[in-house]
Amino acid sequence: MLLVERSPYDDVLQLKTPNERTPTDSKETGAMENKANGSVDNKSLMENGQLPDPADWAVTDVVNYFKAAGFDEQANAFQDQEIDGKSLLLMTRNDVLTGLSIKLGPALKIYEYHVKPLQTQHLKNNTS
Repeated sequence: MLLVERSPYDDVLQLKTPNERTPTDSKETGAMENKANGSVDNKSLMENGQLPDPADWAVTDVVNYFKAAGFDEQANAFQDQEIDGKSLLLMTRNDVLTGLSIKLGPALKIYEYHVKPLQTQHLKNNTS
């Protein structure tokens, strides 16, 4: 399971596995800062210089990722539809806009700022 946490030094999100937590780590999810447009700086989500592969995420990891990005209500749609990391990487723009039954504005942001970049990064990491 991945935990999304705020760095004690700045307002960035970091993904950590439970065994990578330190005593100074803060809250696990929910109270993190994100950009006004709902996007999260991918560089801040990196572990050991690399974003954890979403293909390995469970449904709860996907839900936690979107909650940490500021999409609390919309994260429930991923839970309801049982979207795990592999399913997330297969989603099309149309799937996000219509298949999750969420409002258009958040759906567009989720696809453009989260799903598409995760798909792109996954492809880059797995084609080399």
